[in-house]
Amino acid sequence: MTLVGKPGCHLCDQARITVAEVCAESGTPWAEVSILDDPILADRFAEQIPVVLVDGEVHDFWHVDAERLRGALARPSAT
Repeated sequence: MTLVGKPGCHLCDQARITVAEVCAESGTPWAEVSILDDPILADRFAEQIPVVLVDGEVHDFWHVDAERLRGALARPSAT
């Protein structure tokens, strides 16, 4: 799972907390990347951050719903 955001983004700060909690519960590894470090991500997601990617696909953006994320991670292909 990947959280795409940027420093200083209050929605990203909230998403980070939710992602960290849900991933800790499920034992799912996750990474965070900044759109400031990746021009391709910046072009794709600049207006949608934070964005949560599950298995490389957009799962949520702006606000991360913990229950919805738990459901996505419970599926066999989610990493």
